[in-house]
Amino acid sequence: MRDVVVVAYASREDALILARGLEARLAQSVAVRTYLVDDDELVDVSSDTLVVSLGGDGTFLRAARLAHQADAEILGVNLGRVGFLLSVPPESLFEEVDRALAHQLATELRVALRVTSSDQPINEFCLNEVVVERDQIGHMVRVRSFIGEDEFLTYSADGVMVATATGSTGYNFSAGGPVLSPELEVLVLTPVAPHFTIDRSIVVGSDQVIRLQTLDRDAAIVADGKLVGQLHAGESIMVSNDPRGVKVLATEKLGLGSRLRHSLREGHA
Repeated sequence: MRDVVVVAYASREDALILARGLEARLAQSVAVRTYLVDDDELVDVSSDTLVVSLGGDGTFLRAARLAHQADAEILGVNLGRVGFLLSVPPESLFEEVDRALAHQLATELRVALRVTSSDQPINEFCLNEVVVERDQIGHMVRVRSFIGEDEFLTYSADGVMVATATGSTGYNFSAGGPVLSPELEVLVLTPVAPHFTIDRSIVVGSDQVIRLQTLDRDAAIVADGKLVGQLHAGESIMVSNDPRGVKVLATEKLGLGSRLRHSLREGHA
């Protein structure tokens, strides 16, 4: 029998109310547990677990990490303002969870990233993006990029990121990168505030390995908004397609177009 793990922040009372309601609704048939991101406690998740994210995109990214570790499916419920990654409105929670438990929702396998380095003890998963960025205010970072064995561009910028199609509507979008349909199997290389260099993004197949090498000064490594390490001058990270990916349950409620239109309206309100 499937079990359900609900992921939420303890500070989100609206999420906790929904979680308690879900527990009460499913009490006779399914075990429901709530994982509070704030506490960062461990919770057992199996491949048969349904992970339900209650919150915004940040909550979803934490839930996706949990689901990915167990190769479990994830359903994103949008309690945030924008929620690019989330297709379920809160009023549809019970309906969509019932459909998910009955295996009536399609599963989209989303490309995720694996970030490694031969210079640092780094082996990170991320769903949206990884950024090599400046770690000193007022200073740019110089980053040399490689696609496979081919040396590409060297950027002087606030940072250089590699994003997935799922993450294209996040930091990549804010930095001027393209919006991509989330099911595309691609990686996007986007400079952040580049100085005197090409400012266009580069889209490559997800089978490519992108290497980012810092020059001149140290840089921070940030994966899905979390600081995961530091590169010293001359050191590199390798960014590749994580072989497992993330299983996202798709609904027909809100497509990318409607979410994008909603976000643009919110941004200009």
